Amino acid sequence: MFRNIAVIGSGTMGSGIAGQIANAGHRVLLLDLPGESDANSISQAALNRLLKSDPPALMHPDAAALITVGNTRDDFDKLAEADWIIEAVVERLDIKRELYQRLDALISEDCIVTSNTSTIPISLLVENMPESFQRRFAITHYFNPVRYMRLLELVRGAATDAAVMQKLADFNDRELGKGVVRCNDTPGFLGNRVGVFALQVGIDEAVSLNLPIERADALMGRPMGIPKTGVFGLYDLIGIDLMRDVVRSLRSILPEGDAFHAVGAESELINSLIEAGLTGQKGGGGFYRRGADGQRLARDLATGDYRAASDELPARALKAATAIADQQEPLLDLVASDEGESDRDARFCQNVLGRVLGYAASLLGDVCDSAQDIDDAMKLGFNWIRGPFEMIDALGADRVAALLQACGQPVPAALQRARPFYAEDEGRLMVQHADGEMQPVDLPEGVVRFHLQRRVTPVLQQNRAASVYAIENDFRLVEFHSKANALTDESMEMVAFAAENAGRGILIHNDAQHYSAGVDLNAFLAMIDAADWTGIDAFLARFQQAVRALKYAPVPVVGAPSGLALGGGFEVLLHCDQRVMHSNSVVGLVESGVGLLPAGGGVKETYWRWYQKTGDWQEAAWKAWMNLGYGATASSPKLAGKLQYYKPGEDLSVMNRDRLYRRSLQALEELSVDYHRPDEPQFELAGGDILERMTAFMDAGIERGDFMPHDKSVAMQIASVICRAEGESGTATEQEMYDRERAAFIRLAQTPQTRARIHALLHEGGVIRN
Repeated sequence: MFRNIAVIGSGTMGSGIAGQIANAGHRVLLLDLPGESDANSISQAALNRLLKSDPPALMHPDAAALITVGNTRDDFDKLAEADWIIEAVVERLDIKRELYQRLDALISEDCIVTSNTSTIPISLLVENMPESFQRRFAITHYFNPVRYMRLLELVRGAATDAAVMQKLADFNDRELGKGVVRCNDTPGFLGNRVGVFALQVGIDEAVSLNLPIERADALMGRPMGIPKTGVFGLYDLIGIDLMRDVVRSLRSILPEGDAFHAVGAESELINSLIEAGLTGQKGGGGFYRRGADGQRLARDLATGDYRAASDELPARALKAATAIADQQEPLLDLVASDEGESDRDARFCQNVLGRVLGYAASLLGDVCDSAQDIDDAMKLGFNWIRGPFEMIDALGADRVAALLQACGQPVPAALQRARPFYAEDEGRLMVQHADGEMQPVDLPEGVVRFHLQRRVTPVLQQNRAASVYAIENDFRLVEFHSKANALTDESMEMVAFAAENAGRGILIHNDAQHYSAGVDLNAFLAMIDAADWTGIDAFLARFQQAVRALKYAPVPVVGAPSGLALGGGFEVLLHCDQRVMHSNSVVGLVESGVGLLPAGGGVKETYWRWYQKTGDWQEAAWKAWMNLGYGATASSPKLAGKLQYYKPGEDLSVMNRDRLYRRSLQALEELSVDYHRPDEPQFELAGGDILERMTAFMDAGIERGDFMPHDKSVAMQIASVICRAEGESGTATEQEMYDRERAAFIRLAQTPQTRARIHALLHEGGVIRN
């Protein structure tokens, strides 16, 4: 454990690293150069940016109190007390070396120093430093934004002590929540070397094939298991000027024969965009921009003109999407030859996959020894769903070799073995290393990635949307795996199945990017357009009975979310005995935004939680109404506590999402001791003048322009679930609360305003207010 941590350099990366250290509950000293009028103005401005950042860099504003700002003139001597110093200054070798000389003269002999450099090898950084300094020096390369990007590349120098590396790996894993990948001290390390190469190949192939950029992004996005931005959208998101700097840096340090040089040369296309001030989303547009009427425009790579961007998905992308939904292999549809179509799409997919996967295979034994390390780097640092070697296994090494040969590229030795990189051996998952030997997948103790673990885990039942697994100690695991893990009837069938076949306990968990974005709105819109109110009621009833079965199962149930857990996805969690939440989970009941209300027990559970907090049904009704009416969400467990969506002391928070599985099993074991399912609550419906107060609140908001008329309709339907109307009984059973939710939901679904909101979200790319 480190006690005194300091970060030097308060730019985007340095301040982000300091913020994550504070998120973990550790104090940190953040230094930068002295300002002109106020010595600490630069580092203080960085702290202010952390507090205002969107998405939030701090898990709670209170974390800022753990960051002490200072400057390298007045506060440098404070570094004598540090036991870990992270250097995050400008990427200039001379400045870094000068800083290390100053540090070596001051710091204790036990203080570890690391650099956040993304490109400069350790051999150059510490070339003239004494061996005593080199032994406790390493590279800790974080990815931006530091709070959300899971990858840490940990690079060891020739003289770095093994104990130093282990201490850094363990602290970053357990305390800062990072997936640690150990890299050799090679140029560009691992993540950027493969990730940036992939982007450059995408641009190169789109240009050479004269493929429209939105078509290239549609193919080189979700169908390949890469974030939906694709290549051109990601360039705009990161910043075209920043990407040019990264490409130039890699070009300057990679060896002459590296394949990167074929796609990393100075680009007239990129330079012309930057010279025109078109640097991406931050610069008023780049490859994409908005027209005067708000229309999305795309740049023509051949002419440089902007035209209306097409929303038409290529046939291959549609086939891949269908394959994913059917749990088939989408990459096979992407690379298949089809004589009947214009072959540009086929050649783009074939060439991109061949070149990128071949490049990754060529690095095995150079940048790292295990295929798992490269896969981990791309999944943790670039949000790929699968790593390159998992993709090679999906396609087959022979097919990838043929794709490489077709575009005139050599076939690396790792592909010539023509056997899977991952294989099961007596219940263990094995991975291929550079020497061709198969060794067990290597993860720290307590770390489990279920997308790997499920390969060697028995399936009890599954369908297109979810699966139920028999996991260790006779527990069950429910995994959602639909698109965005949107919940459907099939999803809830598996929840109900698990409740009926519960073993000793149930864990509801997946390690996809998002736990669940909520119930499938497309299905609701179809039923609304068909005026199928009976169908909507039946679906909601089945959903309610599935979560009710979870709540009253004879064994404990734990929900372990990461990413988004919204709407119906969060309603599932609300009916669990305990939640083990990743610290970056975003949770809440957001149905009001589309003109609906939670009808899977969400209104009921929110009302009950506020009553447990306040002991007053009137106050509980008001608090729940505000939560649900505003569609309030929380971006961390601590913030969720303010909404009563997280209960400190009962629920748990875990910094590293790879530790959710193991910690959840521990929670199930603890709950299993003398487990008794919860008693069914009895509700009182809020009365008195509360409906009048709610009506007055909404009317005043409409008059001020804060609310729209349909906001009031939604709010008052929420109120109808938890407040008694004139002549109604003042009490309600839990089932009656479910019934009230369904009735209010259908009343809203029958309004044209709600239909318009859902349609706009699904088909017009945004939320409307009406």
